Amino acid sequence: MRILFAIVTLCACIFLPMQRLSASEPFRVLFLGDSLTAGYGLAEEEAYPALIEKLAKSEGFTLQTRNGGVSGNTSAGALRSINWLLKESYDLVFISIGANDGLRGLPLSELERNLESIINQITSKLPSARLMLAGIKLPLNFGAEYSSEFEAVFERVAKKNKISFLPFLLEGVAGNPILNQPDRIHPNAEGHKIMANQVWSAIKPLVKEIGAN
Repeated sequence: MRILFAIVTLCACIFLPMQRLSASEPFRVLFLGDSLTAGYGLAEEEAYPALIEKLAKSEGFTLQTRNGGVSGNTSAGALRSINWLLKESYDLVFISIGANDGLRGLPLSELERNLESIINQITSKLPSARLMLAGIKLPLNFGAEYSSEFEAVFERVAKKNKISFLPFLLEGVAGNPILNQPDRIHPNAEGHKIMANQVWSAIKPLVKEIGAN
Protein backbone atom coordinates (compact mmCIF):
# COMPACT_ATOMS: atom_id res chain seq x y z
CA MET A 1 0.00 0.00 0.00
CA ARG A 2 2.85 2.36 0.85
CA ILE A 3 4.55 1.53 -2.44
CA LEU A 4 1.34 2.31 -4.36
CA PHE A 5 0.99 5.65 -2.55
CA ALA A 6 4.60 6.54 -3.38
CA ILE A 7 4.07 5.75 -7.06
CA VAL A 8 0.88 7.86 -7.23
CA THR A 9 2.64 10.78 -5.49
CA LEU A 10 5.60 10.57 -7.88
CA CYS A 11 3.33 10.55 -10.93
CA ALA A 12 1.42 13.57 -9.61
CA CYS A 13 4.67 15.46 -9.18
CA ILE A 14 5.75 14.63 -12.71
CA PHE A 15 2.55 15.80 -14.38
CA LEU A 16 1.77 18.87 -12.30
CA PRO A 17 2.78 22.22 -13.88
CA MET A 18 6.06 23.67 -12.72
CA GLN A 19 5.58 25.89 -9.66
CA ARG A 20 7.90 28.07 -7.66
CA LEU A 21 9.42 25.91 -4.93
CA SER A 22 8.97 28.40 -2.13
CA ALA A 23 7.39 31.79 -1.59
CA SER A 24 10.64 32.82 0.08
CA GLU A 25 12.59 32.33 -3.16
CA PRO A 26 13.25 35.43 -5.26
CA PHE A 27 10.73 35.97 -8.03
CA ARG A 28 12.96 36.02 -11.11
CA VAL A 29 12.24 38.41 -13.98
CA LEU A 30 14.09 38.58 -17.30
CA PHE A 31 13.92 41.84 -19.23
CA LEU A 32 14.66 41.14 -22.89
CA GLY A 33 15.34 44.21 -25.01
CA ASP A 34 17.66 46.68 -26.66
CA SER A 35 19.34 49.92 -25.54
CA LEU A 36 16.09 51.16 -23.98
CA THR A 37 16.24 48.24 -21.56
CA ALA A 38 20.04 48.11 -21.25
CA GLY A 39 20.02 51.74 -20.10
CA TYR A 40 22.22 53.20 -22.81
CA GLY A 41 24.42 55.99 -21.44
CA LEU A 42 23.56 55.12 -17.82
CA ALA A 43 24.89 52.90 -15.06
CA GLU A 44 23.12 49.53 -14.93
CA GLU A 45 21.55 50.39 -11.59
CA GLU A 46 19.88 53.43 -13.22
CA ALA A 47 18.11 51.38 -15.89
CA TYR A 48 14.46 50.53 -15.34
CA PRO A 49 14.95 46.76 -14.66
CA ALA A 50 17.17 47.49 -11.64
CA LEU A 51 14.81 50.25 -10.47
CA ILE A 52 11.88 47.84 -10.62
CA GLU A 53 13.69 45.48 -8.27
CA LYS A 54 13.96 48.34 -5.77
CA LEU A 55 10.34 49.40 -6.26
CA ALA A 56 9.17 45.84 -5.65
CA LYS A 57 11.26 45.58 -2.49
CA SER A 58 9.76 48.81 -1.15
CA GLU A 59 6.33 47.18 -1.50
CA GLY A 60 7.33 43.93 0.16
CA PHE A 61 8.06 41.83 -2.93
CA THR A 62 11.28 39.87 -3.39
CA LEU A 63 12.25 40.24 -7.04
CA GLN A 64 15.49 39.34 -8.74
CA THR A 65 15.78 41.04 -12.10
CA ARG A 66 18.12 40.27 -14.98
CA ASN A 67 18.79 42.93 -17.57
CA GLY A 68 18.90 41.16 -20.92
CA GLY A 69 18.98 44.39 -22.90
CA VAL A 70 21.63 44.72 -25.61
CA SER A 71 22.22 48.11 -27.24
CA GLY A 72 21.60 47.99 -30.97
CA ASN A 73 19.72 44.70 -30.75
CA THR A 74 17.03 43.96 -33.32
CA SER A 75 14.37 41.30 -33.01
CA ALA A 76 16.65 38.99 -35.02
CA GLY A 77 19.50 39.61 -32.58
CA ALA A 78 17.27 38.91 -29.61
CA LEU A 79 16.08 35.70 -31.22
CA ARG A 80 19.68 34.55 -31.70
CA SER A 81 20.52 35.12 -28.04
CA ILE A 82 17.32 33.97 -26.35
CA ASN A 83 18.37 30.35 -25.87
CA TRP A 84 21.53 31.47 -24.08
CA LEU A 85 19.50 33.69 -21.75
CA LEU A 86 17.06 30.87 -21.04
CA LYS A 87 19.75 28.65 -19.58
CA GLU A 88 18.44 30.06 -16.31
CA SER A 89 14.85 29.87 -15.09
CA TYR A 90 12.48 32.84 -14.76
CA ASP A 91 8.98 33.37 -13.43
CA LEU A 92 8.29 36.28 -15.75
CA VAL A 93 9.80 37.47 -19.04
CA PHE A 94 9.23 41.06 -20.11
CA ILE A 95 9.87 41.50 -23.85
CA SER A 96 10.63 44.92 -25.29
CA ILE A 97 12.35 44.46 -28.62
CA GLY A 98 11.78 45.83 -32.10
CA ALA A 99 12.59 49.54 -31.84
CA ASN A 100 15.72 49.11 -33.95
CA ASP A 101 13.79 47.12 -36.53
CA GLY A 102 11.55 50.14 -36.98
CA LEU A 103 14.33 52.72 -36.93
CA ARG A 104 16.14 50.76 -39.66
CA GLY A 105 12.99 50.31 -41.71
CA LEU A 106 13.26 46.52 -41.65
CA PRO A 107 10.38 44.46 -43.04
CA LEU A 108 7.51 44.27 -40.55
CA SER A 109 6.82 40.67 -41.54
CA GLU A 110 10.30 39.82 -40.28
CA LEU A 111 9.69 41.65 -37.00
CA GLU A 112 6.42 39.80 -36.45
CA ARG A 113 7.96 36.45 -37.29
CA ASN A 114 10.88 37.04 -34.92
CA LEU A 115 8.62 38.11 -32.06
CA GLU A 116 6.54 34.97 -32.57
CA SER A 117 9.69 32.83 -32.52
CA ILE A 118 11.00 34.52 -29.37
CA ILE A 119 7.71 33.88 -27.57
CA ASN A 120 7.65 30.27 -28.76
CA GLN A 121 11.20 29.71 -27.50
CA ILE A 122 10.35 31.14 -24.09
CA THR A 123 7.14 29.16 -23.65
CA SER A 124 8.91 26.01 -24.76
CA LYS A 125 11.78 26.41 -22.28
CA LEU A 126 9.74 27.99 -19.47
CA PRO A 127 6.18 26.61 -19.75
CA SER A 128 5.10 28.02 -16.37
CA ALA A 129 6.53 31.52 -16.88
CA ARG A 130 4.31 34.51 -17.55
CA LEU A 131 5.11 36.80 -20.48
CA MET A 132 4.47 40.45 -21.23
CA LEU A 133 5.18 42.19 -24.53
CA ALA A 134 5.77 45.95 -24.66
CA GLY A 135 4.81 48.01 -27.68
CA ILE A 136 6.97 50.66 -29.32
CA LYS A 137 6.07 53.77 -31.31
CA LEU A 138 8.22 55.42 -33.95
CA PRO A 139 9.02 59.14 -34.40
CA LEU A 140 6.57 60.99 -36.62
CA ASN A 141 9.10 61.43 -39.43
CA PHE A 142 8.84 57.72 -40.32
CA GLY A 143 5.51 58.25 -42.01
CA ALA A 144 2.01 57.57 -40.76
CA GLU A 145 1.43 54.34 -42.69
CA TYR A 146 4.66 52.54 -41.71
CA SER A 147 4.43 53.78 -38.12
CA SER A 148 0.83 52.62 -37.77
CA GLU A 149 1.60 49.19 -39.21
CA PHE A 150 4.70 48.93 -37.01
CA GLU A 151 2.74 49.65 -33.82
CA ALA A 152 0.03 47.19 -34.78
CA VAL A 153 2.51 44.30 -34.93
CA PHE A 154 3.06 44.25 -31.16
CA GLU A 155 -0.58 44.20 -30.12
CA ARG A 156 -1.39 41.61 -32.77
CA VAL A 157 1.39 39.29 -31.59
CA ALA A 158 0.37 39.70 -27.94
CA LYS A 159 -3.28 38.90 -28.70
CA LYS A 160 -2.43 35.95 -30.92
CA ASN A 161 -0.23 34.40 -28.25
CA LYS A 162 -2.54 35.39 -25.37
CA ILE A 163 0.14 37.15 -23.38
CA SER A 164 -0.01 40.40 -21.43
CA PHE A 165 0.57 43.62 -23.34
CA LEU A 166 1.93 47.05 -22.39
CA PRO A 167 0.96 49.44 -25.22
CA PHE A 168 3.99 51.76 -25.07
CA LEU A 169 7.21 51.32 -23.12
CA LEU A 170 8.07 55.03 -23.35
CA GLU A 171 4.68 56.46 -22.43
CA GLY A 172 5.18 59.97 -21.02
CA VAL A 173 8.91 59.83 -21.75
CA ALA A 174 9.30 59.81 -25.53
CA GLY A 175 9.77 63.24 -27.06
CA ASN A 176 10.30 65.01 -23.74
CA PRO A 177 13.76 66.65 -23.78
CA ILE A 178 13.81 66.83 -19.98
CA LEU A 179 13.53 63.04 -19.74
CA ASN A 180 15.86 62.10 -22.57
CA GLN A 181 19.55 62.26 -23.33
CA PRO A 182 20.85 64.73 -25.95
CA ASP A 183 20.21 62.22 -28.75
CA ARG A 184 16.47 62.59 -27.96
CA ILE A 185 16.06 58.82 -28.32
CA HIS A 186 17.40 57.30 -25.11
CA PRO A 187 15.82 58.16 -21.77
CA ASN A 188 18.00 59.67 -19.06
CA ALA A 189 17.97 58.59 -15.41
CA GLU A 190 14.77 60.52 -14.73
CA GLY A 191 13.14 58.98 -17.78
CA HIS A 192 14.03 55.51 -16.58
CA LYS A 193 12.38 56.23 -13.24
CA ILE A 194 9.12 56.91 -15.04
CA MET A 195 9.54 53.78 -17.17
CA ALA A 196 10.22 51.72 -14.05
CA ASN A 197 7.04 52.92 -12.35
CA GLN A 198 4.93 52.20 -15.43
CA VAL A 199 6.40 48.77 -16.10
CA TRP A 200 6.17 47.81 -12.42
CA SER A 201 2.50 48.82 -12.36
CA ALA A 202 1.95 46.62 -15.41
CA ILE A 203 3.75 43.51 -14.18
CA LYS A 204 2.74 43.71 -10.50
CA PRO A 205 -0.58 41.90 -11.05
CA LEU A 206 1.32 39.03 -12.66
CA VAL A 207 3.81 38.98 -9.81
CA LYS A 208 0.95 38.83 -7.29
CA GLU A 209 -0.82 36.14 -9.29
CA ILE A 210 2.18 33.80 -9.24
CA GLY A 211 3.15 34.83 -5.74
CA ALA A 212 6.35 36.69 -4.90
CA ASN A 213 5.71 38.28 -1.52
